[in-house]
Amino acid sequence: MAKQSLGRGFDILIPKDVDKTILEEDKHRVQKLLMADIIPNPEQPRREFDEQALSELASSIKRHGVLQPIIVMRRGSKYHIVAGERRWRASKSAGLTHMPAIVRSLEELEQVELALIENIQRVDLSPLEQALSVYKLQQQFNLNLEDIAKKLGKAPSTISNLTRLLQLPEAAREALRAGKITEGHARAILALKGNESKQDELLRCILDNSWSVRQAEQFVTSIKKGANSLKAKGATVSENDITRSLGDQLGVAVKLRHTARGGQLIIHFKSEDELNELAARILNKN
Repeated sequence: MAKQSLGRGFDILIPKDVDKTILEEDKHRVQKLLMADIIPNPEQPRREFDEQALSELASSIKRHGVLQPIIVMRRGSKYHIVAGERRWRASKSAGLTHMPAIVRSLEELEQVELALIENIQRVDLSPLEQALSVYKLQQQFNLNLEDIAKKLGKAPSTISNLTRLLQLPEAAREALRAGKITEGHARAILALKGNESKQDELLRCILDNSWSVRQAEQFVTSIKKGANSLKAKGATVSENDITRSLGDQLGVAVKLRHTARGGQLIIHFKSEDELNELAARILNKN
């Protein structure tokens, strides 16, 4: 099975507004190196680079410069790239003669990697903090998904799901960071990616009504099935053309309650007499 890279693949997982200050402890060590003195790491797992993406990055570098230094290790008179080959290639295309880099020794790299791995495995670290640490691990060492998972003793899918938490809307990321919502709630919000208004609505319902993860999942199911309204605390109750048609025929309100495994048809009545009348109508029609 081909390895799934956290190079281009990781770029897809990380939103553009991710806080790059998580790498700032190294900024005092940034050097400007000659492009000619920097060479790709022959052990780099990535062999192919998207030419269009490189062209777009080169254009950005021409306008704004290199915003994040690459990580290199000195080998004789040259510097081998540890992480950041894509930035280096784009910088060459942009015509740069120098670029910012952090030079590390093999011993330092080993220490940093060990510290990051230990940090990710801390039991008191929130899911979002773990995701940011995984991002930092990838940025520092250009590791692919399987390598990171192996170092952490976790399944690649677990690491992939963890990093997707960084795609949460800012308000949801803050709520997760503060412990106001759980990772399960966050995943439900992520399931509505592309529908920002519903993501915001779901977050408000979780915070205001103390919704469980199951209730959040029911809301997602309801929205994906085309529900256009939300009623009642902790329930995903909606109307559609079918319920309105049934309601018109029966003369009472009819609603749908969507669940993760299907749903319920809810027929409202005000008294025992009305219930008996409704039952008689339904049974007679059968």
